[in-house]
Amino acid sequence: MDNWIDYYDSTHTIYVSRRHRDLHFQVIADDIISYIPSPDAVVLDYACGEALSAGRVAQACGLLILAEPAPGVRGRLIARFAPNLRIKVRSLDDLRHIDPQSVDLAVMNSVAQYMTAEEFDTALAVIRRALKPAGRLVLGDILRPNVGLVTDVMALLRFARRHGFLKDALVGLAATALSDYRQLRSHFGLQHFSEAEITARLAAAGFSATRAPANIGYNPARMTFVATPQPAAR
Repeated sequence: MDNWIDYYDSTHTIYVSRRHRDLHFQVIADDIISYIPSPDAVVLDYACGEALSAGRVAQACGLLILAEPAPGVRGRLIARFAPNLRIKVRSLDDLRHIDPQSVDLAVMNSVAQYMTAEEFDTALAVIRRALKPAGRLVLGDILRPNVGLVTDVMALLRFARRHGFLKDALVGLAATALSDYRQLRSHFGLQHFSEAEITARLAAAGFSATRAPANIGYNPARMTFVATPQPAAR
């Protein structure tokens, strides 16, 4: 995951325009809000990225914890949300010291594909420890086998046409084809999971999971799962 952390901590070209970037985070924020169980809920966004619309999420809950591994991104989050008392910014290492059973909703969106198996299992263990017995983990944007770059491009183009930035998308995709992102994706690849594989991994980590009807974000070819912690076997 370190190479991807360095990439997202750099000046990258993953978004084709400012409008694409802003809409991307707005859609994700709205989808996260739909899972918040109550206005006083504690929500954890694991490896949240820039989280530009986190303020909207914070308005819908009692406390929003933004956990981010990239130090540059984390610094920007701290600066951006310092006045918002409902938002706390933490590193992933900080989560090891979070109070057990203190989180109502944990979200890990568009993260698993960048992780090694060990990193994924570690993240699930940290989240399970943090969740309340009735809490939920929403694991979003999971890449299915045989769904690759072409499907992602088509999803972006449909999103761009719907929201009026198709020209920017076409220009941006041309730039991305020559970018570090394309090289990283080709060299390191992204992790793909079947529905059975994800539910099995979650079960091994102590969760019971079902696939959600719709994915978080604008790519319907990817999957989202809702998981609840199961009591430890006696």
